[in-house]
Amino acid sequence: MGTLTDAISNGLKRKAATVPSIWSETYRIMPTPFPGPYTFYYHPWAREMHDCTSEEMIGMKGAQLGFTEVALNKTFFAIDVKAQSVLYVLPATKPDAANFSSSRFDPALELSPHLRHLFSDVQNVGHKRAGAANLFIVGSRSRSQLKSNPCGVCIADELEEMVQENIALIPERMAGQHEKQFFKLSTPFLPDKGISGEFNRSTKEFFTFKCPHCSRHTQLVFPDCLVITAEEPNDEKILESHIICKECKHVLDHATKPQWLADGKWEAEHTNRIVRGFHVNQLYSSTMPPHSVARKYLLGIKDPAEQQEFWNSKMGLPFEVQGARISQAEIEEAIGTYPTQTAGKPNSLIVIGIDVGPKNLHYEVTQYIIQRGGGIDVNIMANARVLASGMKNHFHELDQLILQWRPLSVVIDVEPERRASFDFCMRFPGLVHMARYTEGVSGIQVNVPADNQYTVHVDRTAWLDLSLGRFHNGTIKLPFDTSREYRDQVQTLVRVYKKDKNGQERGMYKKGENEQDHFAHARNYSEIALKLGIRLSHNGDISGIF
Repeated sequence: MGTLTDAISNGLKRKAATVPSIWSETYRIMPTPFPGPYTFYYHPWAREMHDCTSEEMIGMKGAQLGFTEVALNKTFFAIDVKAQSVLYVLPATKPDAANFSSSRFDPALELSPHLRHLFSDVQNVGHKRAGAANLFIVGSRSRSQLKSNPCGVCIADELEEMVQENIALIPERMAGQHEKQFFKLSTPFLPDKGISGEFNRSTKEFFTFKCPHCSRHTQLVFPDCLVITAEEPNDEKILESHIICKECKHVLDHATKPQWLADGKWEAEHTNRIVRGFHVNQLYSSTMPPHSVARKYLLGIKDPAEQQEFWNSKMGLPFEVQGARISQAEIEEAIGTYPTQTAGKPNSLIVIGIDVGPKNLHYEVTQYIIQRGGGIDVNIMANARVLASGMKNHFHELDQLILQWRPLSVVIDVEPERRASFDFCMRFPGLVHMARYTEGVSGIQVNVPADNQYTVHVDRTAWLDLSLGRFHNGTIKLPFDTSREYRDQVQTLVRVYKKDKNGQERGMYKKGENEQDHFAHARNYSEIALKLGIRLSHNGDISGIF
C-alpha cells in the first residue's frame, strides 16, 4: 500500500511542478546556511526570476543573493521537465568548471534524491547526462566548446569575468530551439560595460516592498536606507548601524526582513522592452547585517580596492574608482609641439612596441630620455617621447619600421598570430622579442625563460600601471598630430579591483566588450622593450649609457 501511495504522491508532485519555482520547492534540498527544502523565504525576489520566460534575462547583483541558485534551478528544471540540454558557461574551464562541479553540482545531487536519480552519467566534469538531455559545463575561453553544443537554455554565470568577444557565440547554440532562454548574471565592474551594459538595455527591474510602518511601496538603496553609526570601520559603534525606510525614515528590523519582504514585487523602469533585467543589492540580504555593509563602505573611503568591492559586491552596482583611467585632460596635457615622424634626440633610446590585433598590427615608436639620478630602474628614470604610432596590415611591413628607426629593442604581442610573431623574431634575432602576459612575474620585471629566448613573460597589470601611469605623472609626450584612435584607445582601459582565488584584492585592467585597446598595449610593449633592451645590451647597468 505504501508503495502505491508513494507513487501517487510522486505523480501528483510531478504534475504540479510545471514551473521552475514549484519544481525547486518540490525537489531541491539545500545545504547551509538555509538547510532543508529550497524556499523563497529568504530570497523572495528569486521566485519571479525562476519563472521568467523571456528569451533573454539579465541579473546584475550584489554577491551571495541567490542568483546562482536561480540559474541552477532553471538548469535542472529544463533538463528534468523540458528534456532540454543546457549550456552552463563559466569564465574558464579550469578551475571554474571543476569548482562548479564540486561545490555546486555534486552537493545538489547528494542532497536531492530526485536529482541523484535524474542524472545517469556525472563522471565527466564538463558533461553530465540525464536521459536524452545534457548539461555542458564549459569555460568562456574555448570557442570550440561554445560552438559545438546545441541546447535550449544557456547560462552565463559571472559574465564580467568571461572572454567578452566569445559571449556572442553562445546564442547560436539555441538557434534551432522553439523554446529557449539565455540568462546572463554577474556582479558588475564598470558603468555601461559588461553586465551593466546588458542591464541598461533591459527592463531594469528593482525589487520593491511595502514598508511595515508607512505602507508605501519602496526599495532599499544606498545611501538613503543605510544609517552608519561610526566614522571608523573598527569602532564598536558600527554595530549599531541599521537600515531605514527611505520614505518615512523608520528603522527596518533586520531580523524580521523575510516577513516585510515576503510580498515584495519587481517594478520596471522600462515596460516596453523584451529583455528582462533584475537587480538586487546586499541591503536585502538576510545573512548580511547592516553593520557589515557599513563597515565595507568605511573601509572604501581610504582604500580604492575596498571602495570597488563595496559598490560592485555589496551594492551590485558598476563603479569606476577616481583616476582609474586616463582622462581627456591628461591626454591634452601630454600633447607636444612636434609632429609625428620627428627624428629622435641625441642620447635617447628608441624602441618599438607592437600589438597584434585580429586585423591590424598597431605600433608605437618611442624614444626614452634618461634623467640623471632618481634611482637605478631605467623605466622610472626615463621620460617617454612618442615619435610615431600607427597601423600595418601585414607582418612583413614591420621590417620597414625597424630599418627606418633602428631601435634598441622591439617587443611584439605573442598572440593571436604566434607563428607570424615568431617568424618576425627570427628575421631580427636578439632584437625582437614576443611578450606574454602571465602570472608569477613580480612587478615591472621581465622574465626570459631559459628554454625560449624569443619570449618574455611579464605581469600585465604592473606594466600597464607604469606605461599608462605616465599620463598621470606627466612623463610622456605625444606628437600634436597623434591620431584620434590612439588617444581613444589609451583611454579605454580602466583599472578595477577584484579578489583572486586566495581572497586577496588585486588590480586589473578591463575594457568594454566592443572597445579597442590595441594602442594601449602597443604603449605597454614599448615600455617593456626599454627594460629588455637595456638588460640585453648593458647587462642591466644603465650607468654607462648617459
